[in-house]
Amino acid sequence: MKKHLLLWAAFAATLIILPSIFDSVLGISILNQMTIWIIFALSYNMLLGQGGMLSFGHAVYFGLGGFMSVHALNLIADEIFVFSITLIPLIGGAVGLLAAIFIGSFSTRKAGTVFAMISLGIGELIVASSLIFVDFFGGEAGVSGDRTYGPPFFGVEFLQDSEVYYLGAFWLFVATLLMYLFTQTPAGRMANAVRDNPERAEFIGYSTRRVRFISFCAAGLFAGVAGGLFAINYEFITEENLNALTSGRVLLMAYIGGLGFFIGPIIGAIILTLMNSLLSNYTELWMLYLGIMFLFTVIFLPRGFAGFIMMHRLAWQNGRLKLLALPYCLTAIPAAAFVTALVGLIELSHAGDEGLHFFGIALSSNSIVSWLLLFALAAASAFGVKLTRARLATAWQAANGASN
Repeated sequence: MKKHLLLWAAFAATLIILPSIFDSVLGISILNQMTIWIIFALSYNMLLGQGGMLSFGHAVYFGLGGFMSVHALNLIADEIFVFSITLIPLIGGAVGLLAAIFIGSFSTRKAGTVFAMISLGIGELIVASSLIFVDFFGGEAGVSGDRTYGPPFFGVEFLQDSEVYYLGAFWLFVATLLMYLFTQTPAGRMANAVRDNPERAEFIGYSTRRVRFISFCAAGLFAGVAGGLFAINYEFITEENLNALTSGRVLLMAYIGGLGFFIGPIIGAIILTLMNSLLSNYTELWMLYLGIMFLFTVIFLPRGFAGFIMMHRLAWQNGRLKLLALPYCLTAIPAAAFVTALVGLIELSHAGDEGLHFFGIALSSNSIVSWLLLFALAAASAFGVKLTRARLATAWQAANGASN
């Protein structure tokens, strides 16, 4: 218990001090996005990672919660209802929960491919409806609001992004804690059992449909909370927040981070947010790099980054983690060179006649020398990785072998 309390206290302290570390407009903006996407990714992990339900329409609950939250902001601005905007995420969560109760009442009767196809159909239906029911969804332009019209919360009017961050950090901590506690409940434990062996769960007396329904509703609730935070942060929302692109994005977050591990979606949300916010400033091809990273994750890290980290638990417990330090470094050097060469080849193919300045070197797409240089670097670094893998494999066996 003491260990868990220390971990949660460290998590809260980290959330508090992050704005002082990344004290810039861009830094605070990225932190605000992370609070939203982490909650959203964790809610998706409740479906797929813990319950085994592959959903292609999870953005529905995120988007519906966001739309209702923006309308709530407008109601506050019109003084129809007056309450603090700190409660807006609760409104988004309530709408997400209600939508999940209705949709889950029939979609959770089946699992696997049937559930995935139903979720895809529901997602497309809601997106089409958003362009038809313009009064609520605003059509293609969406709906906008203003968070500054709400009554101050202990003198805070949420004019600055830093003030919005602390609101998001509070809801991030609360939502993360509640989702973790859900995994420790009988319903959360049985969700894992239904995921792994639904027939056996039915045999010992549990309704797999009811277990899936509970997890589905909980996931919709927290997705709506994330949608409410999105509405507060951006002060507008469009049909893009409902469509398959957003659903695919949260799927990538959960998978790259590590399905089945509670910390996995957090890692995935951080990685994708950084790629979207930082890498997109340097290249137009950042979506291509995201796809390549996803492909490499599926091939080399099927359990995601969190799974890769957890693979070192035995070496850590045996006190042999240091045996992997040098082999990892020796492998990382040619691996980094290979990634660099691959990026150079992709960017050079996109540069056209303008050429490319790559790490201070002027490269031209019309010069055969530039192409040969990058291909040679890629081939040499790939060969270097192959040479160092044997030493890494030996060190891995030594670090994870039985203790004497």
